[in-house]
Amino acid sequence: MVIDGLVLSPILVIIFASSGVFGIISGAGDRDTAGLGAALFAIGILAGLVVYLAGNWMYHTMMESSRHQATLGKMALGIKVTDLNGNRISFSRANGRFFGKWLSSAIMNIGYLMAAFTEKKQALHDILASCLVVLK
Repeated sequence: MVIDGLVLSPILVIIFASSGVFGIISGAGDRDTAGLGAALFAIGILAGLVVYLAGNWMYHTMMESSRHQATLGKMALGIKVTDLNGNRISFSRANGRFFGKWLSSAIMNIGYLMAAFTEKKQALHDILASCLVVLK
């Protein structure tokens, strides 16, 4: 998770920093343009969040459905994502797994905790997408 977070964090930092700089520059010293500076800053923050969420979604979905079957973090741990038969998952199944993580998180992370109690060690999002996380 930390390794995967490091992949997209630089993009987020650049967008947030640039939105702050543009906001400060456009609103510096003039009351008439202060509102514009605040608006540019807010737009930059919103754009940063959208880019981060879209990038995070594409990164996880594309990597887990690729021939690697894993994100860089999973590769470092020597694990991969498969379907229930051990085959590579499709892009659509990887999408289901990704968005299923939102549900796993929304219920106070109980969806992740389920892996400790299921026979195949599946979290809720793995069950919903019919996936397994296995050692390579």
